[in-house]
Amino acid sequence: MPEKNFGRTLVIRGGALGDFLLTLPVLRALRETSAHLEMLGYPSFVELAREGGLVHAGRSIEYGPMAGFFARGAVQDPALRDYFGSFDLVLSYLYDPDGIFAGNLQAAGVRRIVQGPHKPTGKVHAIDELSAPLRELAVACPEKDIRLSLPATAARRTVIALHPGSGSRTKNWTAANWHELAGKMLGAYPQVRLAIIGGEADQAELESLAGLRGNDRVEFWENLPLPALARNLGAVGGYLGHDTGISHLAAVLGVPSLLLFGPTDPAVWAPPHGSVLVLRAPGNDLSQLETPTVFAAAGKHLAPRLLASG
Repeated sequence: MPEKNFGRTLVIRGGALGDFLLTLPVLRALRETSAHLEMLGYPSFVELAREGGLVHAGRSIEYGPMAGFFARGAVQDPALRDYFGSFDLVLSYLYDPDGIFAGNLQAAGVRRIVQGPHKPTGKVHAIDELSAPLRELAVACPEKDIRLSLPATAARRTVIALHPGSGSRTKNWTAANWHELAGKMLGAYPQVRLAIIGGEADQAELESLAGLRGNDRVEFWENLPLPALARNLGAVGGYLGHDTGISHLAAVLGVPSLLLFGPTDPAVWAPPHGSVLVLRAPGNDLSQLETPTVFAAAGKHLAPRLLASG
């Protein structure tokens, strides 16, 4: 077994799903160079990283006593203090402009603390910025198009997943267009089933597609826990979505994906995977992107795989 650069390592990662997934190359690099790697983050992210073999263990960041580490002179939870003090290296992506959190970690006994960027600036690809701490640690960054391998799930290659929502309405194609596209795909490919993905932030989009609920070739994946959604998504034959965390999830799972980009820059935010095709809206305005254009792009990028599997 090759010698490890580090002993016990902890990565602290908050943020949204896309932020976490853009940090996977860092986890992969530290997993290969640390004797023991843990992650402190949202429970669903920790579970996904653990199932994918990227960390040995993890804890939830949603733990009340954590607040004591973000204030000077605050009473700190002894168990959490001992937990932090057990690590040789802590890489934190938390917002800590005054260095209070880092100082409290150091006081707890952490040997080395490295601060990662809280938020990419948008000047280069997000993965390049998020992996900057690896250069400080003299660790080679793996390829950006990392794949996440989860426990085997029965393949459903004739299913295409659609995610009509996002964290911002400006990044969304219109609901009417999604409804029209779904009808075109069901009509053109009789063997295809559609899976509509939606969470709490996507209720308006899901309601606009309610007319598809009566179709026996359409299923709705609503509010699924992230690990369950990942297992479902990793089994499908194709995916269509916007600039969202779910789109990054499809990419790291190796799902052939067509992504519709409007105001955000694909050079910064698009998944850098060969299975991904980005369709940029005219004038960066998704309201100007017509359904026939998306349908044609889906036919070129996804249909050959569907026909081969069918």
